[in-house]
Amino acid sequence: MGKRKEESVSQPGSQKRRRQEFTSEPTDEYNEEENSQLLADSNFSSPSTVGEVGIIESIQLKNFMCHSMLGPFQFGSNLNFVVGNNGSGKSSVLTALIVGLGGKATTTNRGSSLKVFVKDGESSADISITLQNQGRDAFKPEVYGDSIIVNQHINLDGSRSYRLKSKSGTVISSKKEELVAILDHFNIQVDNPVSVLTQEMSKHFLQSKNEGDKYKFFMKATQLEQMKEDYSYIMKTKENTCLQIEQGVERLRELKLHYCEKKERYKSIGFVKEMRNHLEELKHKMAWAVVSEMEREIQPIKESIKVEEERTEKFVQKLEECQVKINEAEEKYKMIQDKLEKISEEAQALHPQCISSKADVQAGRKAFNEAEAFYNRLRTELKRLGRDDEQLRKRIEELKNSANQVSEPEQLERQRKIEQLKEHLKAFHDQEIMISQQMDQFQHAIYKCKEEQATLRKEEHDLKQALDSKLKQLRELKDSKTNTLKRFGPHVPAFLEAVETAYRQGRFKYKPVGPLGAFIHLKDAELTLAVESCLKGLVQAFCCDNHSDERNLQMLMSKYYPPGFRPQIIVNKFQSKVYDVRHRGVHHPEFPSVLTALEIDDAVVANCLIDIRSIERVLLIKSSSKARKVMQSSEPPKNCREAFTAEGDQVFNRRYYSSDYLRPKYLSKDVEAEISHLEKEVENKKAQLVTSQQRLHFIESEIKQNEGHLHSHRRHQKELQIKIRTTSAEISDLENTEEHQSVDIRTLEDEAEENRSRMESVKQEMVQRSRDMENRKNILQEAEKRFEEMKEKIHHVEEIAGPVKDELNQADSEVENNKRRFQHYEEKQKEHLTCIKRHKELLANKEKELE
Repeated sequence: MGKRKEESVSQPGSQKRRRQEFTSEPTDEYNEEENSQLLADSNFSSPSTVGEVGIIESIQLKNFMCHSMLGPFQFGSNLNFVVGNNGSGKSSVLTALIVGLGGKATTTNRGSSLKVFVKDGESSADISITLQNQGRDAFKPEVYGDSIIVNQHINLDGSRSYRLKSKSGTVISSKKEELVAILDHFNIQVDNPVSVLTQEMSKHFLQSKNEGDKYKFFMKATQLEQMKEDYSYIMKTKENTCLQIEQGVERLRELKLHYCEKKERYKSIGFVKEMRNHLEELKHKMAWAVVSEMEREIQPIKESIKVEEERTEKFVQKLEECQVKINEAEEKYKMIQDKLEKISEEAQALHPQCISSKADVQAGRKAFNEAEAFYNRLRTELKRLGRDDEQLRKRIEELKNSANQVSEPEQLERQRKIEQLKEHLKAFHDQEIMISQQMDQFQHAIYKCKEEQATLRKEEHDLKQALDSKLKQLRELKDSKTNTLKRFGPHVPAFLEAVETAYRQGRFKYKPVGPLGAFIHLKDAELTLAVESCLKGLVQAFCCDNHSDERNLQMLMSKYYPPGFRPQIIVNKFQSKVYDVRHRGVHHPEFPSVLTALEIDDAVVANCLIDIRSIERVLLIKSSSKARKVMQSSEPPKNCREAFTAEGDQVFNRRYYSSDYLRPKYLSKDVEAEISHLEKEVENKKAQLVTSQQRLHFIESEIKQNEGHLHSHRRHQKELQIKIRTTSAEISDLENTEEHQSVDIRTLEDEAEENRSRMESVKQEMVQRSRDMENRKNILQEAEKRFEEMKEKIHHVEEIAGPVKDELNQADSEVENNKRRFQHYEEKQKEHLTCIKRHKELLANKEKELE
């Protein structure tokens, strides 16, 4: 593979050649192959040749193919045999030599991608090959030393990187061109079957009967094919060089002509000396003219200094007025902030009460349903006892009036049949009671299912709305791939064309700028949600220079935006330079402000966001814990009014508001990632909707099934009642035929008395259960009333909190505007004093010059 004990005599195979570039394509597992190395012919060696180059000294593999760690293997300087069982790594060593020295994955005949060489379960693989670099043919021995270490790192995605080290381990280069130069110098050809003959290549060569394939093998092995390509490249380069030489000759001829023209022109300027003398005379005249001019200039400067000194008092008065307004605005801000904190505390205190009230309502409803079911069972029992009492009373009367005589055997048979029918009647009554209880259970189950059905229908409606919203966002995002302006709304491109047309027609003094988000770019993509949470609706806002342009823009918006969805229009004087906010902006050594985290294309947009949102005073801190530490553990940084986290949470000195946003909508650069995320959300919503619909279908089926069972039990109850009446009638008929003297009337009277006693007991229990049910109903109504009142209170508090937040933001803006106005007049005063000082210095200089 490399040079071994070569003599300086130049051999045909050792000529330097231009290597082709290798592409990073990996391969799959291992096969059994023999590692072949070439030995130099001893006839060409001389005893004086001490150094050897290109010899593989060692190789080490990590997470390569199926081996976690293989090697390092130390090789001898001559012929080496690699032996071992199947799977021990013989073919892995040969494959690693080909791949580690820059060979293609396809050259190994083990796959088409480098990622298959990474061991399963690992994220990367490493190959380390040490090449000997000694003697007079060594490659840059002063840089690499006696050995060159080639390290190759293969990633799971199929990419790879190189690190070429010296013998001491110092990284010399990470470029593949350097590795190619080393291999060319050592004449190592990993893709040449004469140097490295893989098992598949040997099979192909031995089995091939095609003379053309063998000729190609011969051309490749002898480098004739490479020489042919090099010759073609050289001829092409020669043609290009000749063409450049011809062009250079033409250019040289043109330059010579240009030189001659310039030389003639220089000779024609012979009167330069006369002009210099005239210039001296003019300088003397100019000196006196300057004196006269300076005398005229001094008088306006004196007058200007006098006027400027008179204006100084006005600036002092303005500053005092601004300071008073700042104090008033800060006091108002503090009052509103305290009010909002009280409202927030009240809302937080109401939430546990609301949860408790809801639990009380559910418990009360359950208790009332159970009491009502028990009361219905008692009422059914009372009706049955009443019917039994009526039948017993009639039977006793009939027996007392009966005067029929029957024989003793008939009487006994009749008595036996009556007892049998009474047993049947008792069984029918027991079945009726059990069916009544089951009917109560079915009714209760139907009630519960209908409650769940109503909840699921509401949930299905909410899911459909959410799904429609996500699908709309997805369509807008996909449209924005071809036109980024569509992220701000599908009608925005057409609206901007209409604005452009109106501007060309002269309807605007200055062309409105917007949407502002289209001019904003994030330096750090992780802060996208934080910036959107900070700017909110300003991302879609437009900016006008004057109120006339604002009115025209409003009229134009009404044609493209639906009512209630028109973006904000900000009137702010257009300026070509961004405000200098260095003295009033927040500066933190670790975290950026919103202004410094953005790249804003238009100064108008930057100034608008500074005026409206004070983005120079808002910090962006990715971690919420660090944000709390910076803003709340001690005094916030100077000039910092608030901070936003990467999740979009808003952090003040003593307050923390969670974000309403989950993902950025307008400013994200990675549209594909947003589309992928939205598609996953859509699939998730669809899955939730399908699950909800399946559950709703199941509940509806359960309701139908329970209603069917209830109907079946009612029918069965009616059949039992018919059987009870029929059996009772049979008993009555049999008892009517008995002899009056043989009938034990006292037994029936005792039974009737016991039945009436049972009825009284049931009535008393019904009264008690009725009172209990009424109490439970009252408790339920009270709980529902408390729950509704609690929800109303929370809703009321939330309604109050909304305007208070707006007032707080307005008060905050008022404080900032007053401070900005104060700073403006302060800067004006400084400029004014500086101007006076500059005029005085100018006056003194001019007077000194006159002296």
